[in-house]
Amino acid sequence: MATHDVTAKYSPREERPLAGYAGLVAVFNAVIVGSLVGLRAKREALPERVAAGDLALLGVATFKLSRLIAKDKVTSFLRAPFTEYEESAGHGEVEEKPRGHGLQLAIGELLVCPYCIGQWVATALGLGYVANPRATRLAASTLTLVAIADAIQLAWKAAEENT
Repeated sequence: MATHDVTAKYSPREERPLAGYAGLVAVFNAVIVGSLVGLRAKREALPERVAAGDLALLGVATFKLSRLIAKDKVTSFLRAPFTEYEESAGHGEVEEKPRGHGLQLAIGELLVCPYCIGQWVATALGLGYVANPRATRLAASTLTLVAIADAIQLAWKAAEENT
């Protein structure tokens, strides 16, 4: 069965870029495999476990970097080839919708969804943690500081509005 037939039967009312999704999954898995092979060649040992503090640090950093990639006004130039601006979303963020067809649409959908891009960010931070824990902790700490500052800014604004 041709890819077009599968896609048409899967979603007859709306284009779903299944081949584009498959391409992104292939790239994602190739990066993981390539990274693990590279780490093994460098004789980098995978950690037995990740400390709870590092998990929390990397988790908050993943959240913040995912939102920066998917929603931040300043990073809109990265998404622009794959998205269309819709409106400001407040607090330095924008709403965009994916555009195009096939792979372009699939990449657009990935880039506007902080939950979707989060898997890629978490994987990159995890691989960075194995390859260079100190540098990854520094980068993750910076992102975590920004996320904490964002939360304080929002709390401050809410407190001002309630007085």
